[in-house]
Amino acid sequence: MRRRNTNNLNGSSNHRDKTATDRYNALRNKGAVTDDERLLSRPTQPLVSPNEPIPDELRQEEDHAFERALNFDYTMTDPWRVFRIMSEFVNGFDVLAHIPPSIAIFGSARTKLDDPSYAAATETARLLAQAGFGIITGGGPGIMEAANKGAQEGGNLSIGCNIELPFEQESNPYLDVSLDFRYFFVRKTLFVKYSNAFIIFPGGFGTMDELFEALTLIQTQKVSNFPIILYGSAYWGGLLDWIRSTMLDEGNISAKDLDLLRVSDDPQEICDLVCDTYQNNIRLERINRHRETSIR
Repeated sequence: MRRRNTNNLNGSSNHRDKTATDRYNALRNKGAVTDDERLLSRPTQPLVSPNEPIPDELRQEEDHAFERALNFDYTMTDPWRVFRIMSEFVNGFDVLAHIPPSIAIFGSARTKLDDPSYAAATETARLLAQAGFGIITGGGPGIMEAANKGAQEGGNLSIGCNIELPFEQESNPYLDVSLDFRYFFVRKTLFVKYSNAFIIFPGGFGTMDELFEALTLIQTQKVSNFPIILYGSAYWGGLLDWIRSTMLDEGNISAKDLDLLRVSDDPQEICDLVCDTYQNNIRLERINRHRETSIR
C-alpha cells in the first residue's frame, strides 16, 4: 500500500498553523479547572491595610468590579446556553403537541385598531376558527392581536408564541395558550411545525423574515408544501413585481417558485383556499401513508 506523502515541499509536516487551536485549548482547559471548581473557589487575597485614603476613582472601579462579580452567571456562557435552548424546544413541543390543526397569521405589531388590515385579520381568523382551525400568532399587539381576537370570536383555540424584545412586544389579551421565547429560531421552528398554512398580513422586517423562512423551507423541500398567502395586493405588489422582474429574470429562482405565493384581498377566499388545500393534503396522505411530511 502506498503511504500518503505527509510532507510539504520544504519537508515539514503539512498541517495548519496550530496557533489558533492551541489558544482555544488553552482557554478552554485553562489550569484543568472544572466549572464546579471555578464556581466554588476563588484565589485568596492578602489583607491590606492602606496607609492613606483610597482614591475615589479606585474605589468606584472596585465597586464596579464587585457588582459585575455578583451578577455574573456562568449559565450564560455558550455551552450552558444549549440547555436553555433545549428547554424552549421541549416546553414548546409539550404545550403544542395536542393543539388542533392550526394556521399561523403574521403581520405588524404596529397595526392600529382602526387600520383596515386589523379588521381583515380578525375576520380571516374568525372564519378559519369556525372552519375548525386553531390560530397561531406571535402573541403580540397589532395584527397578532387581531388574529387571536378572531380565533376566540370563531370559537377555536387562540395561541400566542411571544418573543422577548426590548420594546413593542407584550402579550395581547386574546390568548388561550401563551408561550414565551428568548430565541427567534426556536419560535420559528414551532410556527412551521404546528401550522398548516401561513397567512401574511402587512408587516415589517419580522414579518418578512417569517415569510421568507417559510418560502425557503418549502422551496428546498425541508418541509411539505403548505399554503403561503399574502393579504393585501396593494401592499405586496411592489415586492412581487421585483421578484418577477429581477429575482426571476436573473435566474436566482425558477418560474415554479412563484407558485408558492398566493395573494388575496378577501378573507373568505383565504379561508376557502386553506380549507381546500388541507383537505387535499389529507387525501394525499391516505393515498400514500409514507408521504414525506418532514418536521411536520
